[in-house]
Amino acid sequence: MAFVRPTGVTYFEPELAYDSYVLFTGADSITRLIDLGGVVRKQWPYAGVPPRIIDPALNNGRLGDIGIQLSGSGDSRGGIFANGTVGQLDWSGDTVWEWGSEAPGGAARQNHDWESLPNGNRLLLVTVPRVVPALGPAVVGDQGLFEVAPDGSIVWEWLAGDHLDELGFSAAGWEALRATVTRDPDDPWGYLELNSAKSLGPNRWHREHPGGVFHPDNILISSRKANIVALIDKATKSVVWQLGPYISETPGAQHQRINAHKVPRPVDQISGQHNPHLIADGLPGAGNILVFDNQGGAGYPPAPLGIYAGSRVLEIDPSTRQIVWQYTAEDSGLPSWTFFSSFVSNAQRLPNGNTLITEGMTGRLFQVTSTGQVVWEYGSPYEGLGVGGEPEVREPRVPGVDRLTRTPLVYRAQAVPFDWVPLGAPASRAAAVDRRGAL
Repeated sequence: MAFVRPTGVTYFEPELAYDSYVLFTGADSITRLIDLGGVVRKQWPYAGVPPRIIDPALNNGRLGDIGIQLSGSGDSRGGIFANGTVGQLDWSGDTVWEWGSEAPGGAARQNHDWESLPNGNRLLLVTVPRVVPALGPAVVGDQGLFEVAPDGSIVWEWLAGDHLDELGFSAAGWEALRATVTRDPDDPWGYLELNSAKSLGPNRWHREHPGGVFHPDNILISSRKANIVALIDKATKSVVWQLGPYISETPGAQHQRINAHKVPRPVDQISGQHNPHLIADGLPGAGNILVFDNQGGAGYPPAPLGIYAGSRVLEIDPSTRQIVWQYTAEDSGLPSWTFFSSFVSNAQRLPNGNTLITEGMTGRLFQVTSTGQVVWEYGSPYEGLGVGGEPEVREPRVPGVDRLTRTPLVYRAQAVPFDWVPLGAPASRAAAVDRRGAL
């Protein structure tokens, strides 16, 4: 039996949308660059977690280079263990740089995030299988960061297992964390499931207070499983600022959390969040943290969630720890449960003030204005098989629990400026499909 769901461009208001290309990896493990009409302009036969077109300003002015995963590790666990080599391809598809065989254990195990740095190095979120004494005697997938030079050498590293005591776990949290690791040390998503790592870059907080914690080199990370957003001091490797894991709320407030809309207001409980990052200089909201708050089950111990399932995008002032802007489905006049991805996903601020949102679980990409009006929507038609709907895990691991299912999942999309690729802008915006109508 076939099930039908809307795919391709389902809604587009050209006069309100920010025009760009959009890059994403489909659940079929092919990476594609589309225009806002949904036309595929370029594709690569590789997956990326995530794929990213590299800013020419960080790439000697060369257009169209892409960072992507090039080979598998052969590890049947998949997930954070799956990647053998990561690399950079030019627009023609030739390999400019490849790294992984030099990594500890002979595999990059890059997962969830990476970044090209101004000094020419690359920051990689990686997995290092090892014993973490605080968690017990088993070898676990400990996630961390490597800064890798062009010659393949690791010039800086940080491993989460060395800093667990800085993350603010309660006694009950430590107990839950250790029990989780004992139950499944080979968890293919990791015991913390670090899902992003982004250096702050130039920002107003550092300009105003040069001696403060928001140095441009410091790195903002996210632990999906622990409900933690943390800032790592690059020089000392210490955690110097964080949100979570626990945010006090009145009992029962979780049922109204997804519907609260008054801003500004203090940050309330985040749960299962993805890709917190500082909005870059020159963009609306510069200096604030933008984060996709999945409101999916997470936490040590688990955070209480409300009966109204729904996700939200939060813009947070890091100096006041207040929510200053948000998006939920209700901002588009729809019930909260119509926008929900309990895992994966992303949000990206655009130059005109719109926000590109990846509702990853459903493969839905869409763009909203600052008032929450949807002005572009696209459903990925590319499906693949995965355990729990995750194409990165191809083999069932737990008899009677895991099985393969078909999924349209998109981990993270990137809005790509026209002048970053050799294609330039489409010949005419009118060539893009204009589909106005009810969502």
